[in-house]
Amino acid sequence: MPSNDLDQLPVPRLPIREEDKRLFASINGFVHQYMSNYDNSHDYQHILRVLSNTNRIHQAELKADPSASYDTTAMFLAAALHDVGDHKYAKPGEDVEHQIANTLLHHGASKELALKVQTIVKHVSYSHEASNPQGVALCLEQHPELAIVQDADRLDAIGAVGIARTFSFGAAKMPDLPMGRTIDHFEEKLYRLAGIMKTASGREMARQRHEILMEFVDKMEELVNDSVIRESRERLK
Repeated sequence: MPSNDLDQLPVPRLPIREEDKRLFASINGFVHQYMSNYDNSHDYQHILRVLSNTNRIHQAELKADPSASYDTTAMFLAAALHDVGDHKYAKPGEDVEHQIANTLLHHGASKELALKVQTIVKHVSYSHEASNPQGVALCLEQHPELAIVQDADRLDAIGAVGIARTFSFGAAKMPDLPMGRTIDHFEEKLYRLAGIMKTASGREMARQRHEILMEFVDKMEELVNDSVIRESRERLK
């Protein structure tokens, strides 16, 4: 979309502080353009789904505990920006460590808000949590918004949409590998996500999506392990 059309880009209706809505609209336009460089497993539609999941979880958590307090501006900005600078897509020389804070500052955010959002985003990914669980636990204590954004992103990795995204990513990044290698990703990561959701509402939403994953893989294995396919595969080794 040409830059002069960004003002026409619909902005998701979210419970963001009134004084921050212009900032969010500006970031929304930036993210729309930025994500066009990714394949459709991590495109702007993924961002919209994560924003929607974030909103749903946030509302459910507030209903369960009306005394809970979240910085909604930081939370929704983190959801919108969580894939900016993703190491899977980073270009050589790209300053991914400071990219989110620099982007927010460029769009008019305060330094405090920019650093807060950058900190939350840094701790969102599954791979980061697997390598630094203590750091994620500490960040969760300091920024409860992280729990909601993490769950929102992980919900989009499972269920019917998650299955589609997994094969889309496999085709884009590993086109020479057999489809079975993409199936391995279910066991390596996707099966685990429902069990590490941080919020009660996130766990509830993940349950049905996890069942869809299990059913899909069972059907795939039934077909892939068909005797004719199995024998042909053995001969190709």
